Amino acid sequence: MSVSAVLRAAQVARVLAASCVGRLPLGAAPVALLLYARESLSIAAAGLLVGVYTAGLAVGGPVLARIADRFRQPPVMLAGAAVSTLGFVVLVQGVPLWAALLAGALAGLGAPPFEAGLRVLWRDLLDEEQVPAAYTLDIAVQELIFIFGPLVAGLAVALGGGAAGVYATAALQLLGTVWFVTTPVVRGWRGEHAERHWAGALRSGPLRLLLTAVVLIGAGVGSLPVAMLDYAESVGHRSFSSWLLAAQAFGALIGGLVNTRVKVDARRLPWLGLALGLGYVPLLLTPAPAPLMLPLAVLCGLFLPPLLAAAFLTVDRIAPPGTAAEAFAWVATAFSVGAAAGAAVDGAILDAVTSTRAGFILPPVVILLAVPWLRPVARHAPAN
Repeated sequence: MSVSAVLRAAQVARVLAASCVGRLPLGAAPVALLLYARESLSIAAAGLLVGVYTAGLAVGGPVLARIADRFRQPPVMLAGAAVSTLGFVVLVQGVPLWAALLAGALAGLGAPPFEAGLRVLWRDLLDEEQVPAAYTLDIAVQELIFIFGPLVAGLAVALGGGAAGVYATAALQLLGTVWFVTTPVVRGWRGEHAERHWAGALRSGPLRLLLTAVVLIGAGVGSLPVAMLDYAESVGHRSFSSWLLAAQAFGALIGGLVNTRVKVDARRLPWLGLALGLGYVPLLLTPAPAPLMLPLAVLCGLFLPPLLAAAFLTVDRIAPPGTAAEAFAWVATAFSVGAAAGAAVDGAILDAVTSTRAGFILPPVVILLAVPWLRPVARHAPAN
């Protein structure tokens, strides 16, 4: 089924665009927080700030999604956006580090679960045979978040200083939330009636295996902004890190668009994980002059969208009844947990050594460690 047919379906373009605007902080916040923190803090403290924000995402996402599964999306997402905005605003008021860390965690905790909220809508908006194409399109378009998010943050910082990047991030999240929840299909969606269990979506064994792999993948991807910032500082242009991250996202966009012409299948998960991990290895060259790093950043992003598209379609089939939004949120949470750990660990590594190259060792290693966990998921997941 073609992507153009998916986009022509009623309300699809609107919910996809609104969710992308609301998710821009996923790409903008790490850069905005790093650049703001580096005005007065060490790179280890800056990495820790990004880590607590992503940890907040990890905790808040499944909780908000489970509530939405049982009730409705609009009130949950609006309340979350209000809490997250408060966290961003407090963070940039010149508060001590401990208070900034708490505010960063609050900003993550309240972030509306757009990924989960969008992905449970596909079966209401589309025919069954169109759903795989919708997942692939969603993942490909999501890369726009990681292209424009860092650039928006970098531009805001260039124009108004470190705090401006954080304010711009919060404003985009609010705008996207309001646009998304006012869409008719979002207002009308209700969670599936099913027997509830205290473990929710986590009672699925294959899902737990997949989440373990996603944590490792998230650690590799999440450590990259810290490594890129350190590299950019080593060549004398701190803001160049936003261009490097945008280049990575551009590579992911290319990979996602190519993947729209390929059948998404859980059996490819281990091979896609292997390809993603190997794509990070050339970054260890840390070439100079700096522009030579851009094509390597593009390369490392190519296989992320195909891997995530296969993972999300697999989640759709292995989640217990009545836990769809929560299951999708757990994947986002697993990725965020890994990203938080990766950012914090890589920051500590770079604070302890003088080698810029050391920051690029962690990403391929932890991503390749995910491959053994993907193999049983690929064997036992229902056929796509």
